[in-house]
Amino acid sequence: MTAPSSALFLDLGRELTLAFYGSELDSLWSGLVSPLHELFGSPRGLADFRAEVESHMGRELRVVTETVTPWLGSTIYNRIAEFERFRKPVLIQWAFDPDGRAQGLMVTPVPEAGSTRALEHRTRTDLRLPFDDEWFVFWGGRDVVDNAHAITRDQRFACDFVVVRGDGRGTHEGDGTENEQYFCFGQRVVAPAQGVVVAAEDGIADNRPGVMNARTPLGNHVIIDHSNSEYSFIAHLRNGTVAVRKGDVVRAGDLLGQCGNSGNSSEPHIHYHLQTKPRFGKGEGLPAQFLDYRADSVLVERGEPRRGQRVCRTL
Repeated sequence: MTAPSSALFLDLGRELTLAFYGSELDSLWSGLVSPLHELFGSPRGLADFRAEVESHMGRELRVVTETVTPWLGSTIYNRIAEFERFRKPVLIQWAFDPDGRAQGLMVTPVPEAGSTRALEHRTRTDLRLPFDDEWFVFWGGRDVVDNAHAITRDQRFACDFVVVRGDGRGTHEGDGTENEQYFCFGQRVVAPAQGVVVAAEDGIADNRPGVMNARTPLGNHVIIDHSNSEYSFIAHLRNGTVAVRKGDVVRAGDLLGQCGNSGNSSEPHIHYHLQTKPRFGKGEGLPAQFLDYRADSVLVERGEPRRGQRVCRTL
């Protein structure tokens, strides 16, 4: 069977959404697969959920945006719409398996993005990706659908990167209960540009996957001053691997440490964001436009990685 194209996933998402709004749910139910069958239990359970949505939100009045995003072996259809009884936009999201069968459904208000004056900011620093091989953009983009960080002011344009291998369905081997099972754990993390290290912290234990340390949100991390009111934050490094100290001058590509799972992190990954001040939570987030990389094998001379892309340097 040939996998559906993005356009077909867009049509599938529209079709299932209209069927969900309709009164006859038996045909919709027959096209769903586990875990949706497990979640709702029966067509009656699905009907009760639809009735709850209608009771709270009323009818859909207008579709604001529709997007399709590849996601770790699945494809996500995102529909943001306005409803007659709800003040905020609502996200309707379907997750499809590679054969186009619906395996996930979410209906939720869209959180408001963090306030920013930087939407038109052009990054002054010549940034490269903070790694050498191909990584997957777990969170990244300018809106809250693609980027959970977008609700904050300082991390408004942040990215989280992981490594996926094989068929691209996961970030680890085995059951994912140990950091060493994750493909990115221990991978090199490098300076994205020249600058002076204004903070470097090590000695924070890596979390067990699924257990987060909110007391030290950045975990082991490095902050670099690029001498132009732009500061790079690279967080969640592996305990004992931070290779620079405060005051060090670094060049693009210099080793900072290894990818870890320290701080407010649920699994090994690299967190990167650019902001206007050197203190966490005190600056305004800035768009991080990286130079000379490939996104899903397409050359990007200057761009911002988006959720679901596979990115790697070209040089």
